[in-house]
Amino acid sequence: MEIWQLTATELKQKIVDGEISAREATESHLSRMNRLNGKLNAVVESCEVEALQEADAVDKKRQKGDKLGALAGVPVTVKVNVDQKGYATTNGLQLQKDLIAKTDNPVVNNLRRAEAIIIGRTNTPAFSLRWFTRNVIHGHTKNPINPLVTPGGSSGGAAAAVAAGIGTIGHGTDIAGSIRYPAYACGIHGLRPSLGRVAAHNFSGPDRFIGAQLMAVSGPLARSIEDLELGLEVMANHDYRDPWWMGMPLKGEPYTKRFAFCDSPEGIKVDPRIKQSLREALNKLEEAGWEADEVKLPPLRSAMENQLILWVAEMDKSAGQLVAKENDPDATLIYDRLRKISKYRNSDQIMFALQDRANLTRQWKKFLFDHPLLLCPVSCSLPFDDLQDIRSDEDFEQIIEHQILQIGLPFMGLPGLTVTIDRNEDRPVGVQLVASHFREDILLNAAKIIAPKFDVI
Repeated sequence: MEIWQLTATELKQKIVDGEISAREATESHLSRMNRLNGKLNAVVESCEVEALQEADAVDKKRQKGDKLGALAGVPVTVKVNVDQKGYATTNGLQLQKDLIAKTDNPVVNNLRRAEAIIIGRTNTPAFSLRWFTRNVIHGHTKNPINPLVTPGGSSGGAAAAVAAGIGTIGHGTDIAGSIRYPAYACGIHGLRPSLGRVAAHNFSGPDRFIGAQLMAVSGPLARSIEDLELGLEVMANHDYRDPWWMGMPLKGEPYTKRFAFCDSPEGIKVDPRIKQSLREALNKLEEAGWEADEVKLPPLRSAMENQLILWVAEMDKSAGQLVAKENDPDATLIYDRLRKISKYRNSDQIMFALQDRANLTRQWKKFLFDHPLLLCPVSCSLPFDDLQDIRSDEDFEQIIEHQILQIGLPFMGLPGLTVTIDRNEDRPVGVQLVASHFREDILLNAAKIIAPKFDVI
């Protein structure tokens, strides 16, 4: 086994034990990146010089016998839509190619505090707007499993990199599936934490409007559940600079092993392979002592519609003119299609959407109190053909419909975890686990039961 094939958890222990140096680990991942990234375009800016310097610093600490951080010497990647001091926070935009960060985003700062080695910055679509990853400034990211399939988005570069062994843990962001869906498309695992769990803020720009503040989070993508757990532990450290951050324990109160099961949200037809994977996961949970209830979910469609109202309202206010200036053909088309399907017409609807959020969150909290875990699809479709969203209006509308769980759940600030179950055919397939706020421990515990072991692609 080569070094880049090790998980973050395995690699950290070998570095602590002195079996592998941080420099060797970093060089192995950089070599892997240099071999594969030309085809994948997952990493759009290398941090090689800085990474090797930081790896040498970790090795010196270990040689002195000093205590090492939780990710000391472990190579990771960071998404290009978050501030990393000395690098441009492009968010996939030509307009921001010179927006050089002067201060690390809190999530980047927490990775540094844990002594993780940031080896590169990963691609995202323009404005981080899609479940596909292509833009004018950085180009097109490909899925390492199948180049004809989307790598997902907006953390498509992060997922493709992790799946290919370029870094052990990828930082991602999720406002409507941007962690969970790329993990699903690239055959790995991804955790969207609760609102307030992971501190984040870009000091290179203004605060976001209220919808994004309530729904956008940072979190980890990885090839093992243990690495997701380790990544969350590191990313969730205190940082007062995010006003939404809350110091909640990573392990909650004891819970009843009772889970809700739904394989057809809002009555939408779900692909048979997805249903098969859901049944496999259900059986494993039951074998581990969990009790299943097949249920109808609390409202999802109204959550999705409200999310779309806030998206379009905020885009009209902040990004509408930027979309025209950027002149990215994909972003322009997607923006127009989102405006067509959204019910947003005037500012009064923003108030009603936020009012409705309280009621919907109350219903979901009650549901997840009765059933501490929900097992459901990630998407109602297998991973989409690449760039399927720009084919036609009909394709776009079907994608939105099939992503109802990706769009709707963040409206209530809920955590969700994608677990890949099957990578045997041309498209991977996985399932989604959902729990109540700040109960990522339930998700991780259940994921360890149902996740199979996969080799690196």
